[in-house]
Amino acid sequence: MNYLEALSRRYSVKKFNAEIIPRETLQNILESGKLSASSLGLQPYKIIVVESKEMKEKLIPAFYNPSQISTCSHLIVIISKKILDESYVNGYFRHISEVRETPPEKLDLFRNSINQHINQKTQDEIFNWAEKQSYIVLANLMYTAAIESVDTCPMEGFRQDLIEKILDIDPESEKVTVTLALGYRSEEDHFQHMKKVRKPNEKLFKFI
Repeated sequence: MNYLEALSRRYSVKKFNAEIIPRETLQNILESGKLSASSLGLQPYKIIVVESKEMKEKLIPAFYNPSQISTCSHLIVIISKKILDESYVNGYFRHISEVRETPPEKLDLFRNSINQHINQKTQDEIFNWAEKQSYIVLANLMYTAAIESVDTCPMEGFRQDLIEKILDIDPESEKVTVTLALGYRSEEDHFQHMKKVRKPNEKLFKFI
């Protein structure tokens, strides 16, 4: 299946079957999230992968439409940072230095430009920027899942406070941005038989 066939087959699944995603396939999908483009390389987010049946059951009451969470193989929760403090930036540059085997002082120019960029933004602007980065991750996860013939459903309809409590998320420093259910479509999900509806090219694209 090529990528256009995979994307045409993709839809937001309403009910999954009981099949569990193989570990290697799941790792491929997660790796695509890890490799997502990220402004300045800072990756101002983290990804929680919920795979235990017990934890998924705990999260069911947090969702306004529980059919996906109650039947999916895995649930991905993407959490955006509200604050990028000195400790986070320092950790980022330590990691660069280790991976690229570069002396820390050679990174000072890059570090200063990042600090300047961050210091010019308000906390709300930092969070809005981080959320945009998180949606790039979401798109990559969905795309790779489609290529791997794994079905998905992105979900924003949830109780923020309840998810934060269950997953022990500090609301002062981070926030759940979006979730993604992964699995294989159930034969009972009639939405899979509906034609995909998208704008015609002449209304969507403008060449200038």
